[in-house]
Amino acid sequence: MQASRRKIWVDGDACPKNVKEILFRAAERVRIELFLVANQFVSVPKSPLLRSVQVPSGIDVADNYIVEHVSPNDLVVTADIPLAALIVHKHALALNPRGTLYDEENIAAHLGRRNFMDQLRSTGTITGGPDAFNKVDQQRFANALDRWLARES
Repeated sequence: MQASRRKIWVDGDACPKNVKEILFRAAERVRIELFLVANQFVSVPKSPLLRSVQVPSGIDVADNYIVEHVSPNDLVVTADIPLAALIVHKHALALNPRGTLYDEENIAAHLGRRNFMDQLRSTGTITGGPDAFNKVDQQRFANALDRWLARES
């Protein structure tokens, strides 16, 4: 498959700014279309390869847009594990901003862990979320993105 036909989709509402910048540079470098989907307008650098897609406000509206438009072999950048599961079901891959790649081999385990942690949070057993996004996470993301781009080209 030609690189120009693959796309990168970004769940833009909660994507860290540093991750977006890495994505913009990578899309330009390898000449791949990137769509940043969010409930509010998010600016992207001027380029025919980079597009900001604003969807109406509402629960899962951006997620549903991405699921509707993603194709096999596309990459979706999201921290939303249920969205990642839908993406993997469509034979695409999902990459979270901390560098974890979700695929058919590991999505069930990640989804199960996420649901278990949700239960613990709802009962008050645990109250915190993940650690703050940091430089190590940023580097792990950049490395995982580079591996996907190299493997898919």
